[in-house]
Parts: sequence; structure tokens; C-alpha cells
Amino acid sequence: MEDRQIIDLYWARDEDAVRQTDIKYGRYLKKVARNIINDREYSREIVSDTYVRTWSSIPPERPDKFLIWLSRITRAIAADRLRFLKRKKRSTGQSDLPLDELEECIGDDSSRREYELSVLKDILDSFLRSYPERSRNLFLCRYFYCDSLKEAAGICGFTESAAKTQLFRMRAALRERLGQEGYTV
Repeated sequence: MEDRQIIDLYWARDEDAVRQTDIKYGRYLKKVARNIINDREYSREIVSDTYVRTWSSIPPERPDKFLIWLSRITRAIAADRLRFLKRKKRSTGQSDLPLDELEECIGDDSSRREYELSVLKDILDSFLRSYPERSRNLFLCRYFYCDSLKEAAGICGFTESAAKTQLFRMRAALRERLGQEGYTV
């Protein structure tokens, strides 16, 4: 079933929308959640929460890129769950969220709120376009899809060491670029 048709089911409040979403994207969303939280049971719960949030968001929203939209919801829920578990000192098998590596570039939650997210998005888009496709894909695999360093390197054709170096350099360049744009951490 096409994304447009699934979204139409949500708009019609047809419960089959959730089933169709799960059929088409369930495995992928579980992988995204598992990459962040590294726990199979929590991953299932996170995907279920994604479906609940999707059900309550459509309508009024009508996402253009459904998979990206779903992934963003899944990552946000998984990151919140991981922070909760860390606060409660529960072990999840994974020590750091990959986005923590970017924290040194974009700052903490309070400074992020001060900066317009749309401007930050434009800067990040422009920054990524300045890199070759292979490096852009590595960055996205690691920080958007939260793949492990080893997975991201394999997907993009880097050795793990080269990927680590490339990501370090990209984060440094991003920090510099944000500084040039007047954004300080």
C-alpha cells in the first residue's frame, strides 16, 4: 500500500491504518528504536507508542515523507525512554545515544530552545550538502537513523576507523560552521 493511501486511512480514522503502517514499516521502526535503546521489548513498546502518536497526529498533520516522519517520532520516543532509564539507573545495554556526540556542537536543550529550529535545520542541510554523498550518508546513518558506528561504516563503504575519523571531522566542521552563523554552545 502506498504512503498516501495509508495516510488517507488515518484521515478516515480507519484502524486499518495502523496495521498497514506496521506491515510496511514495523520492522524498520523497530530497528531504529533498537539502535537507540538496544532492548527488544522496549523497542516493541516504542513502536507501539509511535503508532499511538501517529494516530493522534493525523489529522491534522499530513506528512509529505511518511517514513521520515515516522522515524522522527520513533527516535524521539526512544531517546526519551533512554533518558528515563538512565535517570532511573537502569541498564539498557547501550551507554550513549549517538546524538550525544553532536551535543558538543548544538548544545543542551535550553540553548537549543533559544535558537530557531528552522534556522538550525537550514544550516545543517547546507552543511551536509557541502559534503560528498558518501560522507552525508555516513552522517545520516549515524545521527539520523542511530546506526552503530560499525553498521554506518559498513553501509557507507568506510572502515570503522575511517568512519570514526570522518564523523569526528564533520562534527568539528559543524561546530565551526555553527559558530560562523552566530550559534555558540
